[in-house]
Amino acid sequence: MTLNALGAAAKAAGKALAIAGSAQKDKALAAMADKLTEGSAQWLKANEEDLAAARAAGMRPSLLDRLTLTEKRIMGVADGIRQVIALPDPIGSVDGMETRPNGLILGRRRVPLGVIAIIFEARPNVAVDAAALCLKSGNACILRGGKEAIRSNMAAVKLMREALKEAGLPEDCICLVEDTSRESARELMHLSDYVDVLIPRGGAQLIRTVAKEATVPVIRTGEGVCHVYIDKDADLDMGAKILYNAKCSRPSVCNAAECVLIHRDVAAEFLKKAVPLLDQDKVELRCDDASLAILGSRGVPAGEEDWDAEYGDYILAVRVVDSEEEAMAFIEKHGTGHSEAIVTRDYFAAQRFLNEVDAAAVYVNASTRFTDGGEFGLGAEIGISTQKMHARGPMGLKELTSWKYVVYGDGQIR
Repeated sequence: MTLNALGAAAKAAGKALAIAGSAQKDKALAAMADKLTEGSAQWLKANEEDLAAARAAGMRPSLLDRLTLTEKRIMGVADGIRQVIALPDPIGSVDGMETRPNGLILGRRRVPLGVIAIIFEARPNVAVDAAALCLKSGNACILRGGKEAIRSNMAAVKLMREALKEAGLPEDCICLVEDTSRESARELMHLSDYVDVLIPRGGAQLIRTVAKEATVPVIRTGEGVCHVYIDKDADLDMGAKILYNAKCSRPSVCNAAECVLIHRDVAAEFLKKAVPLLDQDKVELRCDDASLAILGSRGVPAGEEDWDAEYGDYILAVRVVDSEEEAMAFIEKHGTGHSEAIVTRDYFAAQRFLNEVDAAAVYVNASTRFTDGGEFGLGAEIGISTQKMHARGPMGLKELTSWKYVVYGDGQIR
């Protein structure tokens, strides 16, 4: 099927989905969760074929982890769908009905965006998370994953489309672009007759390319150069544990820490506590002169490019700063507006950091790894928006809707 035909099919299906009731959408979601668990063997088989090809191509371990499905991860994906079922349906809710002086009664009603296209890389769970959120919020979706996960994505979409059919909804509410060439991605970026919004999920290069080339509206997500700042008044044991979690619990994801900033007064003592934890995962430390003087041969000199790097791997940039002001200025220059954290016992330092750091999520004494739709109570997420208009941070159901004004009159004319 050509991309134009796929777009037309999604547009037609979206019209039916937009007027479907909550009960029918939830029935389809429940069927999707069941189909994916019952069909886990075929999903895992397809995934193993993807993994074999990725290993043969030399994919690095952290990216292989993102690509890998297990029975446990499939159960987690299904549980995510069930969490979405439990969430209130935003469609049709009306905000602030009011009567104007001329007698008109008006309010804003939530409506679907329409057709949402998602371009993503080697994470097969994204296909399901995105489809579930789009379905609940009344949007048809066009999924375009990377070649590394194409077999996994085809298996998942096949199961989900079967579930839609069982629930009496058009199968084309969930469409997959099976052509993984650059040309198909480029064509999708320009499919303005059918696509209402495009959401890229993946590395910085993908996101910047989509934002630069697309002629359809784009919501930028996922660029994650996240920092942890260890203040002079930090609990250093807590800080070491937070940094270890933020870097090592899953280094390939966008909310993982890529750089630690340490106040000079506590740098030596903090690194003495943090390095043994980082050693457990053999984290490479790319250091400025001050931290390298403390770490010696345990670190390697950082280049200028390291301060802007989204490694997605067991690599951490390390920098010593003289003040909170310097840390915040560094974050402003090198951060991507995703997630930033301070570790401190100083209330005023914490409040200043919260007030002045410009990011989608700002933390005091907690890991950046919590920037996630499930952790924020949104169910599955379609991405972490790093822009400021319409949606910011984890994007759940409400962020996939728009408004239209509904107006009741009694013969008023202007």
